[in-house]
Amino acid sequence: MGGIMYRTENLNKSYADGDGVCYALKDVNLDISKGQMVAIVGESGSGKSTLLNILGAIDSATGGKVIANGKNIAGLSEEQLSTYRSKTVGFVFQAFHIIDCYTVYDNIELPLIINKVPGSQRDDMIRKAVARVGLDDKLRTKCNKLSGGEKQRVAIARALVHSPDVILADEPCGNLDSRNSESIMELLRGLVDEDTLVVMVTHSKTDARLCDRIITLSDGMVVSDEIIR
Repeated sequence: MGGIMYRTENLNKSYADGDGVCYALKDVNLDISKGQMVAIVGESGSGKSTLLNILGAIDSATGGKVIANGKNIAGLSEEQLSTYRSKTVGFVFQAFHIIDCYTVYDNIELPLIINKVPGSQRDDMIRKAVARVGLDDKLRTKCNKLSGGEKQRVAIARALVHSPDVILADEPCGNLDSRNSESIMELLRGLVDEDTLVVMVTHSKTDARLCDRIITLSDGMVVSDEIIR
């Protein structure tokens, strides 16, 4: 296990609710280290995805702090936040967000184009990412020809293409059958073995038990933090 990647200090996310306040997250205090696989679990509406989105800086807290790699996310400029989202973090979602009429190669290339990575560098980055997810032979295949498990592998390759320190995955196996879920979990575990931090939201107790740590939320609060291995 590496050093601390994330530290949250009295983290809150609240919304106005009539004359009162509704808390999506309340006083969340966590240290999350590099090189581990962390499951965030809880009932629907418990704050799981909100926490993941705040760690990834695609949502913001209304109170407290998120320290990412030693830097307070709230203190970053828009340019720094953009760099953090595009280089430090890779996102994987339950809905694959794959463009079916594009090839595997084209889908993985998209974030590199958006982030203005020179064309001379892109091919090598794409091929390395595809190799990590075992889709070398599908590089020029259109994504409408792929299975659900293969599409999720494309989504993971796209998240990996810029070699992020962290993968934030929101229900990565939610749309998959048990065989494909097991395959994706093995793939995510392999990333951890390469010292990538994987933080995933899941409703699956089976998938959660394959992680190193299980953080349970209820009504926006941490009610359990269990080290599995």
